[in-house]
Amino acid sequence: MSPAAAASIAFVVLVALFAAFWAWQLKSANAGMIDPIWAFSLGAIAVFYGMASDGDSLARALVATGGGFWGARLGWHLWRRNAGKREDPRYHRFREQWGAAAGRKMFWFLEFQTVISMVLSLAFAVPAWRADKPSVAWVSIAVAIWLASVTGETVADSQLRCFVADPANQGKVCRVGLWRYSRHPNYFFECLHWVAYIALSIGSPWAWLTLLPPVLMAWLLMKLSGVPMLEAHLVHSRPGYAEYMRETSALIPWPPRRG
Repeated sequence: MSPAAAASIAFVVLVALFAAFWAWQLKSANAGMIDPIWAFSLGAIAVFYGMASDGDSLARALVATGGGFWGARLGWHLWRRNAGKREDPRYHRFREQWGAAAGRKMFWFLEFQTVISMVLSLAFAVPAWRADKPSVAWVSIAVAIWLASVTGETVADSQLRCFVADPANQGKVCRVGLWRYSRHPNYFFECLHWVAYIALSIGSPWAWLTLLPPVLMAWLLMKLSGVPMLEAHLVHSRPGYAEYMRETSALIPWPPRRG
């Protein structure tokens, strides 16, 4: 199957999936469940591209395995975090701002996620459809980056989950483990994950396209819907968070500043 045909199928399926979710959230009033669905669906695209392409078999296998596992792990983590809970403050804030137009605007907001997903899926498409076999060196680098990123994100998520689950930490700022060195270590490793597919694409004439996903992800998390909206909520709901912001790196893990 050609990459254009596969991308067209993926796009149509995403549009239909997110439209169905929009109809569901009209009754549930919990748009935050789009987060795990987004992760699951993007991981499924990686598996689909790996199976549908006619590129190098090793690159296809790495895309399907790496992207599929990443999506399944992140999706399950987000599902456990959001299912049965109150709506994420970010989405609740949207509803309040949009007022009577919330239903219509939420639809287009959710459908815009399909565009973001398709840009991110370039990281899977380029290596999956490369005709030549990637070098052993670049495969090793790609696997090392992937392992470091997925392991790091899993550890960060686990540390935060355990901290929040302890009643003694209610209302406190998490500064344990990786969270001592970065306010958002999970976001850092999420961005790093997309870099793995750059290494896997080296040698392909379309390798430059794989620069877009990590840049887009970093911009979304640091400038749009991640850090700005999350920290605007936390600085008012967590005593000491403003101090934490002054002392701790926003993204890249780094020794904390004092004073």
